[in-house]
Amino acid sequence: MNPVIDLVADLGEGFGAYTMGDDSELLEIVTSANIACGFHAGDPDIMAATVAECVRRGVGIGAHPSFPDLRGFGRRDMGLSASEVQNDVVYQLGALNGFAAFHGTKVSHLAPHGRLGNLVAVRADYAQAVADAGARVDSELIVVAQEGELATASRAAGLDVAIVGIVDRAYQEDGTLVPRSQPGAVLHDPSEIVERTLRMVVEGKIRCVNGKELAIDVDTLLLHGDNPGAVELARRIRSELVAAGVHIAPLAEVMHAKKKAA
Repeated sequence: MNPVIDLVADLGEGFGAYTMGDDSELLEIVTSANIACGFHAGDPDIMAATVAECVRRGVGIGAHPSFPDLRGFGRRDMGLSASEVQNDVVYQLGALNGFAAFHGTKVSHLAPHGRLGNLVAVRADYAQAVADAGARVDSELIVVAQEGELATASRAAGLDVAIVGIVDRAYQEDGTLVPRSQPGAVLHDPSEIVERTLRMVVEGKIRCVNGKELAIDVDTLLLHGDNPGAVELARRIRSELVAAGVHIAPLAEVMHAKKKAA
């Protein structure tokens, strides 16, 4: 059976008159979207327009909650309690669910953004807060995460977990990402990124920053679209995956196929 993979991008990350990334172009490539919910980016108008366009194009909708850090784009640790994190996630999920319901659909997955996304992989209290928020708002939500505390807590809460592969970030031997503050954390060579992505999906392996091989079983690939050449790279990744016999499908379909195969 050929591999099945979802392609996801972070969308709706503008604010007011400010825009980031080319959502229109990315929506021609991806099968799912992580939509900013207003805390690190996004506002009611942007959220409504992004959800409507996802519905029109058949793209799966996911909530992309973050710390309340508009100025820092959600990339700073806010020193919040686990209870505050839980309430912030519920708040953001509720906002996106409202727009999804208005447009006749629902939020299918949850993918924490930025620093929150990094911390839930290693902080059990934050992971539990996010998992409980997701499970109690919608027990059918798919949690998008790397292996780590959030994946563990989400499975324990009865939620399906989709493992995400981040195509342009360097990995450490424990499966976590190399921090952005360290050299080589972000990859820039398109050919290297495409080759790593194909190996990740087809062979289930990725070379870590220390040169060792890491086994990885991914359900979705995160394609960034907020830097020069990113859209063209995303298009190339999709083309190369298809050429390698990989089936591209929305996340809900990927997870259904995985359950069926098991």
